[in-house]
Amino acid sequence: MDLRKIKKLIDLLEESDLAEIEIKEGEESVRLSRMQRHAPQAPAPVVYAAAAAPAPVDAARSAAAAETAAASAASGRELPDGHVSRSPMVGTYYASPTPDAPPFVRVGQAVKAGETLGIIEAMKMFNPIEADVAGTVTAILVENGQPVEFDEPMFVIS
Repeated sequence: MDLRKIKKLIDLLEESDLAEIEIKEGEESVRLSRMQRHAPQAPAPVVYAAAAAPAPVDAARSAAAAETAAASAASGRELPDGHVSRSPMVGTYYASPTPDAPPFVRVGQAVKAGETLGIIEAMKMFNPIEADVAGTVTAILVENGQPVEFDEPMFVIS
């Protein structure tokens, strides 16, 4: 698939309300997904009920907190207090733009919202991971060159 087609797909994704697009031509495949640029919201819990009543906001927050606690318990480590920045995709995490360059951020460093924390390589594309909030990096939970999963905690900013 040539670069012009990929650029057109990117434009199409940006102009639409789609979050993700995948195109296959023969053996070649391209998958594009939109990164969230706004402050993340707690995912809405899946509610199975006979009545179609909206879930209260407090229940949504407690369900999200329970999910976060379960995820941290499953990973075997407690997360420090603060905003947890999670991986938006599956790939390989890199702390710096090149192997000999200094890392984007270090523990104790102040960051602004939108500042690059690291990059994730996925399908030969390098995707910047940006800070969702301003604050101080209190923990870096992934190591350079480590594979990361979708929604895996990567940074804690307080």
